[in-house]
Amino acid sequence: MKKIVLLCLLIVSAVAMHGQDAKSLFINMPDTLMPLLTKVNREDFADFLESKMKAQVKNRMDKMSEMKELSKDYLFVQTTSQSSFQMKLLQLNDTAKVICTINTVCGPVCDSSIKFYTTGWKELPSKEYLELPSVEQFFLAPDSAQMEAFNNARASLDIYFLKADLSKEGTNLTFTYTASENMAEGDAEVLKPFLKKELVYTWQNGRFALK
Repeated sequence: MKKIVLLCLLIVSAVAMHGQDAKSLFINMPDTLMPLLTKVNREDFADFLESKMKAQVKNRMDKMSEMKELSKDYLFVQTTSQSSFQMKLLQLNDTAKVICTINTVCGPVCDSSIKFYTTGWKELPSKEYLELPSVEQFFLAPDSAQMEAFNNARASLDIYFLKADLSKEGTNLTFTYTASENMAEGDAEVLKPFLKKELVYTWQNGRFALK
């Protein structure tokens, strides 16, 4: 029943918002989803970029925000010096699309929050479209001679931080494990050979899956 309701929401949204792109969806997103920027701010971003100007506006905090990328299905906004917003329009099936958004805050290391919406900005359950990677997926197993040092360094990672990035072109979603950036230098050096730089997911059959 839940899936039927979600499908109905997506179809209704697709009909109501037919032909709209990332620019239109961003401009018409509810203020509650981006309280730092007004609708006028969002409109100005697009106008500036289309006029080949630097897309900077003063946000509600009287600070500068800048839209750095805008295409038919993707955009990137540097909301503050330590935070950013990304949005990607993804094809769900022949008639419906979903919006994927990423809010990232960096301080002291970057951490991202990923959400999904219909094109009418109704939030959808993220687990239907993505299973976040576990911390174990970022590590390569050491050999027996290095196991003790690895385990000692690994034990100091008590917080799980992930930075996520949507691709401007294509449908990749890249995760970077950032918690190690806040470790003691010695522990970070021990873990470095065993830490994968990133994990790349791609949009397949209506959800993100590890490549």
